[in-house]
Amino acid sequence: MPDVQLVLRSTRVITPEGTRPASVTVADGRIVDVLPHDTEVPPGARLEDVGDDVLLPGLVDTHVHVNDPGRTEWEGFWTATRAAAAGGITTLVDMPLNSLPPTTTVDHLRTKREVAAARAHVDVGFWGGALPDNVEDLRPLHDAGVFGFKAFLSPSGVDEFPALDREQLDRSMTEIARFGGLLIVHAEDPHHLASAPQQGGPKYADFLASRPRGAEVTAITTLIEQARRHGARVHVLHLSSSDALPLIAGARREGVAITVETCPHYLTLTAEEVPDGASEFKCCPPIREAANQDVLWQALADGTIDCVVTDHSPSTADLKTDDFATAWGGISGLQLSLSAVWTEARKRGHDLQDVVRWMSTATARLVGLDARKGAIAAGRDADFAVLAPDETFTVTPAALQHRNRVTAYAGRTLYGVVRSTWLRGERVLADGEFTEPKGQLLTRPS
Repeated sequence: MPDVQLVLRSTRVITPEGTRPASVTVADGRIVDVLPHDTEVPPGARLEDVGDDVLLPGLVDTHVHVNDPGRTEWEGFWTATRAAAAGGITTLVDMPLNSLPPTTTVDHLRTKREVAAARAHVDVGFWGGALPDNVEDLRPLHDAGVFGFKAFLSPSGVDEFPALDREQLDRSMTEIARFGGLLIVHAEDPHHLASAPQQGGPKYADFLASRPRGAEVTAITTLIEQARRHGARVHVLHLSSSDALPLIAGARREGVAITVETCPHYLTLTAEEVPDGASEFKCCPPIREAANQDVLWQALADGTIDCVVTDHSPSTADLKTDDFATAWGGISGLQLSLSAVWTEARKRGHDLQDVVRWMSTATARLVGLDARKGAIAAGRDADFAVLAPDETFTVTPAALQHRNRVTAYAGRTLYGVVRSTWLRGERVLADGEFTEPKGQLLTRPS
């Protein structure tokens, strides 16, 4: 066993067995053990005592649009991973679209990895993309280490990443099931969307009517039917409609391998509070009503919803016009996701153990990284966030690390200040100061 090099000590350490005072020993970037709080520090080891601040496992965000290369003016690996570290996120998985080229071939994946390699302040993995014409690329991408395949059932918003129709979804799912891969899906039905009223303009109510709940329900019904037929693993991205939850729960009872995520903005923001013209709140599917939000929280509590991820999808400020029909749809949330979810969770009677389960443990499991990430336990990577959970701050866009500091959370007072973030036993952020990039590029475990 290597000699212990670091001991992180707190009166509140979140472990799989519960929250307790502990000293966490680290050697060669891995957790050696979780010991009683007052355990003697081994000779030669450095002690970092964070007092009553909470030591929690670094978050794993499996839904991030970094947009690099090609649309780096929208975000980029340097800024996105700094924002992640500032929010206690130590691992992110990059979506295959909004970059140019999209991650839909092995050559495109290689390009993405070359760009990310020297700019990552946290660990980064990659999703591949499933397009109408790239079925033959799916197995090579899987073998090259992508964590799964993103598909749209309705227009993606960018021409280079077209949606799959039912037949194309069937072909892609057939191929992915052959090698045991994971298909992750933006599930809104295009026919439902086309038949909804499309008025445009600044009124949020009109935009909400253009993305009805039924579009999610119909698309998820199709996804479940095909997953059942092929014996495929599927994951529903950014669920906003609570109407689909009974379908998902029923499919699981039947043995369908389906998981589902939701996002901080669906859990903390409501349609009733969105001002007209405020397209920083626009995303697809949309932020819905407070009553819908209550049911999403219930589904998190009972396990129907597996995890919470950001769907960080930024753009330049000029694309956030006051016309909801034409404004770019996406919410930037990397730096604020932990604090936003914690602020609402504590109001609803949840504790940080729950938040860690939704935003670290379950997300690590989704992408097969649970042997390395998602928990403070012996053998895992020494990835940590130190959080002052009872301290508050007011969101100021100028303080964000995102390249474009447009945020739906501006002016909100949130609980939970991230004091420091650690990656494999090295501090990458402390009191707002960053080290040079230390992130690694991750591949799917074989």
